Amino acid sequence: MKHLISCDQIKKEDLLSLLTLTDKIKNNPVFYTETLKNKVIATLFYEPSTRTRLSFSAAAVRLGASLINTENANENSSATKGETLEDTIRIVQGYADAIILRHPDDEAAQRAVQVATIPIINAGSGGKEHPSQGLLDLYTINTYKKRLDNLKIAIIGDLKYGRTIHSLLKLLTLFDGIEIHALSVKELELPPLFENLLKKRNAKYTKHTTLNTLPKDVDIIYQTRIQKERLQNEGIQASAASFIIDKKQFDTFSADTYLMHPLPRIEEMNSDIDNDPRAIFFSQAHNGMYVRMAVLYQCLCENK
Repeated sequence: MKHLISCDQIKKEDLLSLLTLTDKIKNNPVFYTETLKNKVIATLFYEPSTRTRLSFSAAAVRLGASLINTENANENSSATKGETLEDTIRIVQGYADAIILRHPDDEAAQRAVQVATIPIINAGSGGKEHPSQGLLDLYTINTYKKRLDNLKIAIIGDLKYGRTIHSLLKLLTLFDGIEIHALSVKELELPPLFENLLKKRNAKYTKHTTLNTLPKDVDIIYQTRIQKERLQNEGIQASAASFIIDKKQFDTFSADTYLMHPLPRIEEMNSDIDNDPRAIFFSQAHNGMYVRMAVLYQCLCENK
């Protein structure tokens, strides 16, 4: 692939190939240490980030690339002077071999790719999508469950603005026998676009209003935070109080149920759960570096 803009562009065979490459990199990282030697990667982050920014940066460095970056580009770039995103891309591509972009605009990655002559990697566009997070989530699920077909997944929290959920659903539904159980407050329910996607791809979809009604044998609980930074723009007030997961609550689920979260966690998940071996969100975050190494490798090495 030349760009990673949306999970819509990813076919099942390409996805499986990337997961296999991720395993190769993770199991033999030394082999890949100079594959991006003499390459320069630019990171343009117009929104705050810890895991995505640092794991992409670590991925680039571990592949031998150099980094140039703008953190908090809304305030620390010419965007403050009114420069358009398109013009910023036109300028930065003259300095770099690839651009990793995070932006509050839903269509930012699509806008960037229209003017780009180098690979653009979408590191999060508004509330729409976060494709590399979807890839690392799927890689983590496959690592622990040893399969991607016939999975029963509970998605909890902000399903309206949770771009990680949106990307994950697009990837999960490439596989057979997917069953989705959705729990959120009414204001943050999964948008019709994704309900229709689940129906089109023959995934079973069930809405819930409390944790107690979720099936206790789900393979994965995927918890998310309330995207308060996006709710403020919509004038919506919502709380995670009705679906907080703590150790007592988690123990009502199967011994084979794993708990994931894209992080950061705020009020929706209690720290008393951290030592439970089924709580895999820190491992999930660490997998991000290897998956992003695979993405960079595919964009810059296999796309020659």
